[in-house]
Amino acid sequence: MFSVRRREETEAELAADIAFWGRRGVGMFSVRRREDGRFVGIAGIMERPDGRGLAVRFAFWPEARGQGLAREAAFAALRFAHDEAGIARIIGIARADNFASRMVLGGIGMRETERFQRAGQEMVVYVSERRGVFRWQGPVWPPEAG
Repeated sequence: MFSVRRREETEAELAADIAFWGRRGVGMFSVRRREDGRFVGIAGIMERPDGRGLAVRFAFWPEARGQGLAREAAFAALRFAHDEAGIARIIGIARADNFASRMVLGGIGMRETERFQRAGQEMVVYVSERRGVFRWQGPVWPPEAG
């Protein structure tokens, strides 16, 4: 998240994010402090590159950590994905030794379901499932009158 990217890389990432929002009805949000609007991190839902499904993600500047922002933002993204986008199953993955991220995932109601190895690291999978949610059908065009 916090590495420097060339303009072309940034444009490609933003285009991919916008396309993902269009396809799935979810994506990443920027997180800003209420007091001054300063950008402090990101949170949202993204497709896992390993095929495990849609996952909640969050990352914050070091000075923004320890203030409950990750938990608040991750919970808002999870609730949006379930309630607004109608996604029934969402996962979260953290390294087994990343207790802060694991506390966030457990604290927003996700439950640990499995573990796996990735690049010599033990990873923990958390799941949030909701039954009976509607399925997002993509944008409606033309907009309904009302």
